[in-house]
Amino acid sequence: MREKFKFLFIPLSIILFLSACNSNENDVDLFQHKGSYVGDNSAVVNSIVNLQGANHFSGLELQTKDEPYGITVNYDWTKSQLDEQETVLNNASYLFTLLQNVDWVSFHFDTEGEVNEYKITRENLQESYGIELNDIENEEDLTNLIQNSLEDEESLNQLLN
Repeated sequence: MREKFKFLFIPLSIILFLSACNSNENDVDLFQHKGSYVGDNSAVVNSIVNLQGANHFSGLELQTKDEPYGITVNYDWTKSQLDEQETVLNNASYLFTLLQNVDWVSFHFDTEGEVNEYKITRENLQESYGIELNDIENEEDLTNLIQNSLEDEESLNQLLN
């Protein structure tokens, strides 16, 4: 009987291990970091690695010594199929919503020797949305706001250029 149990235990253990390794990004509650600050490295990194383009994330720099406070996020975009501008709008919206004191975010996309840079400020994004991002309390509301903004190409181009 013990021999049969061993045969069942090993495959079951492997299945449990593999299912734990294949966590689904959709299960992550990004709003657990709401109210954090730029100086909280853990909250910033945990937010970024769960945002759009995370598979291409290559590093970040935090500007916390002097105001205005900011974040520079670097991506290796050489193999990405994602749209840069959509990623910028999505990720900036989340970072400004989750982090209380971030004033600007700069995104650097390294695309085979060329680096495309987008810098977006809290003030400009909030003006574009017509809402204070710190007032957003859940992911569904933020997702709807981002989607509506992505549909307005003129506003998006004005914000990112």
